[in-house]
Amino acid sequence: MSIRLENISKRYSQQVVVNNLNLEINDGEFFVLLGSSGSGKTTVLNIIAGLTDPDQGKVYLHERDVTTLPTQKRRIGFVFQNYALFQYMTVAENIEFGLRVQKAPKAERQRKRDELLDLVGLVGLGERMPRQLSGGQQQRVALARALALEPDVLLLDEPLGALDAKIRIDLRRSLKTIQRKLGVAAILVTHDQEEAFDLGDRIGVMSFGRLIEVDTPQELYQRPKTEFVASFLGTANLMLGNMVGNQVAIGKHAFPAPAETASLNANGRTQILFRPEDVALAECADELEGLLLGEGKVIEMSFNGPAEKLRIELPAISGVRAIAPTVPYGHPGIIVEANRPPDQCAQFPITTGSKAWVGIRRLHALSHPGMHFLLITDNSLRSQSALNLGGYMARMAHAQVTLLGLGKDQLSLENHLQEARKQIGSGMASVQTSTSSASFFQAVSKAAEEQPLDMVVLGWRPTAGLDEPEQILQAGDHHLLLAAHPDARLSKALICVASGEPGKDDVLFAGRLLRHLGAEATLITVHPETDTGEEEYQRIERFLAGGVNSLSRFGVQAQSLIRSGDLLDAVLDELQNGDYNLVVLGAPLPDRQGHISLDGAIASILNGAENCSFLIVRSHQSQHFFTPQPR
Repeated sequence: MSIRLENISKRYSQQVVVNNLNLEINDGEFFVLLGSSGSGKTTVLNIIAGLTDPDQGKVYLHERDVTTLPTQKRRIGFVFQNYALFQYMTVAENIEFGLRVQKAPKAERQRKRDELLDLVGLVGLGERMPRQLSGGQQQRVALARALALEPDVLLLDEPLGALDAKIRIDLRRSLKTIQRKLGVAAILVTHDQEEAFDLGDRIGVMSFGRLIEVDTPQELYQRPKTEFVASFLGTANLMLGNMVGNQVAIGKHAFPAPAETASLNANGRTQILFRPEDVALAECADELEGLLLGEGKVIEMSFNGPAEKLRIELPAISGVRAIAPTVPYGHPGIIVEANRPPDQCAQFPITTGSKAWVGIRRLHALSHPGMHFLLITDNSLRSQSALNLGGYMARMAHAQVTLLGLGKDQLSLENHLQEARKQIGSGMASVQTSTSSASFFQAVSKAAEEQPLDMVVLGWRPTAGLDEPEQILQAGDHHLLLAAHPDARLSKALICVASGEPGKDDVLFAGRLLRHLGAEATLITVHPETDTGEEEYQRIERFLAGGVNSLSRFGVQAQSLIRSGDLLDAVLDELQNGDYNLVVLGAPLPDRQGHISLDGAIASILNGAENCSFLIVRSHQSQHFFTPQPR
């Protein structure tokens, strides 16, 4: 085994960059770490190289524990994106640099240099300066320099990212050939999926510090195990359907279950994946190759050389939620992506606006993880609200639950959690328990690091203050439910939104939750009387109509309201007269110090609304409905 990482974690301030990562890389393997910017992949590479120390975990290279060894004693070669060549040295001197440091004899240095110049295709260019070379040639020099010391492991940090497309393709071929010839284990970090598929024997997909899946390129693309990998790699048509016996059901359409569904719940929710090349199109249903999905309309077309790319709009399918492609906000139907080679294009010519019957040639089913709720309890009367309401919602949504007990008396907490587990009852996807004597923020942060959460549920009264809700929001990207009354059942929700991008996140998550509760909703937005012209008013109307349509896709009955005047007065007045038992609010963004403040309008609503619980939704957008005020 060339590389083994055990329980590697790295944190910068309150941000977890690498989260309990375990990985084994075989001798001679070309392994690719793939992920978007900020996923932690470069940090993993730096930890292997010794450029960054892990906060916990071990690094083994060829079974040597090198966790505390300096970089120069790890026998690694490192190639960076920016070449990092010595500009005052010739190509030959750059390649020989490491050998000179090790005081290798001149004859050995020259022999090794000449071998590497031949290996990377730069014979005759040894006396040139780096500035006299192209970008691709400079990267070859950097590779030769990394290989000069005959490393046990080769680390490549996006080495082709600064090169143009054709040079990248040529250098990819050379890189794979050289690695194969030398038999050295290599790890490449990249965000380029084509590069990962082209080079990797195996690929590890990272997101937010976690290693989500590891497998061959073919398996990850055709048979992923997680929703993230299915939608992250390539283009995916991903829908939430059902297993019904030995069939996969997408609404009223039932398909024979693929072999991999043997491990799935025989009568449960499942995610159905089919790639654009798996989509069949025909002018009439009888001519369709594959399993019928429905008739749609072509709304977009493009051509990329090997294939024609289409986006096709189909009517909404009852009981089916489209995961990817993302359905545009307010759009009533679903979107399917399709690719067609030239021969299929010639047989059935299509233009934008054409109707076509859509079928599926091949599909893959993967387990639907459902939502994951964290219910916080300290065995107080206030905690009963979190257990009762959170447990009820989890049963209705068939969500996974973690019960987190907080306090110093661990034995008492363990007993309480066992009783709480009985109290919330059966019908859960899974229930886990955990106790912590750490501070409130540390305990919630640790729970969020161990497993991604959709929502944290906290028992709450206005007298409890805002500190704990604010800490929960700062501890991760999850949403927050403040459960105000133990016996409340959520049947009517007031969703407070601004007519912009952040408000869409509030509507969509509320829809995911309310659909399981049989609740109805009212969308409300408030505008100042003096600042809203006719055009702006119409835009707000369109936004709210889109929200009603989006909620209807989840099966949630909804209406919309536009109020003018003071925001706080309008919302509290509607709450007083509307018999609501849930209020949905958008969470403010952290300030420059990372603090999330619920002061201002949110605090006034939390304190002014009686007999209501509150769902505070995190948005990935840059602004929000409520602006936090300084504390």
